[in-house]
Amino acid sequence: MAQGVLLSTHFQHYDALRVFVIAAQHENLSGAAEVLHLTKGAVSQQIKRLEAYLGFDVFDRHPRGIRLSEKGRKLLAVAGPAFTDIESRLIQLRGSPQQTLTIGVTSYFASRWLSPRLTGFMRQHPQIQLRIQPMIDQLNFDGEEVDLSIRWGHGRWTDCLITKLFNCPAWPSGNREAYEQVTAEGIKTAFASFTLLRDRDDSNAWSEWFKVAGLKSPIRMDTLIITDPNVRVQAVLDGQGIALNDDLAGEEISSGKLVRLSEFELKDYGYFFAYKNKNLTDNPAVEQFMEWILNSHS
Repeated sequence: MAQGVLLSTHFQHYDALRVFVIAAQHENLSGAAEVLHLTKGAVSQQIKRLEAYLGFDVFDRHPRGIRLSEKGRKLLAVAGPAFTDIESRLIQLRGSPQQTLTIGVTSYFASRWLSPRLTGFMRQHPQIQLRIQPMIDQLNFDGEEVDLSIRWGHGRWTDCLITKLFNCPAWPSGNREAYEQVTAEGIKTAFASFTLLRDRDDSNAWSEWFKVAGLKSPIRMDTLIITDPNVRVQAVLDGQGIALNDDLAGEEISSGKLVRLSEFELKDYGYFFAYKNKNLTDNPAVEQFMEWILNSHS
């Protein structure tokens, strides 16, 4: 009886432990909430419930987010592989031919373009289990276990194979105050004083845009690196600087909160499939997903 009670107690915390594993893999509650189709608050409550049961904190809380505690890292080392094994064995026990396809994308692209299209793919390919993996660093294949990622940029990457999904030119955007400054001072003077928001430290997108616009690229240090595109859009709205955006920010543009600051644009920018395996037939699910998305967009 005692063993049965103990087992029942452990199963009560199965869901909370699973939430912890996913949150720990992302070190981000928002990312875990997106994967689990829960609210951020619900994820936080599950973590707190697990910590109360365990008697120690699995995360250290910081103003900028969460970080695994020492005991949390040890727990992940045990629980992470265990959950992976459980999921694979459940598939075997069901006798299902289901394939798993993990797609790495930014939350910006997932919410603004990909998500509304996924229902159609899942209806046509019920044998493929899709897993959307939020990626902050789109260029990091080694740090993410993804079969296929969708990158934003110029497409001239050499670390992987590239197939264009669709063109989506990038152009500078700002809030209403930035637009008024450009109108009053002119683009050359105004842009020399703006803080430029970038997606990564080694990005040359702004340099490319200044060249296209026929302007001298400013040599200064007042740049702000914001890797998450959704956060970058919000930073522009908050007046922290200006950023290169595209038509996926159409809702903010239509509402007038975000304003296009110039007609000059990076015409070759857009979204691309990025993958490592040269032979796509090694994972038919990758090929089927790419083909379906390309056809649905055309």
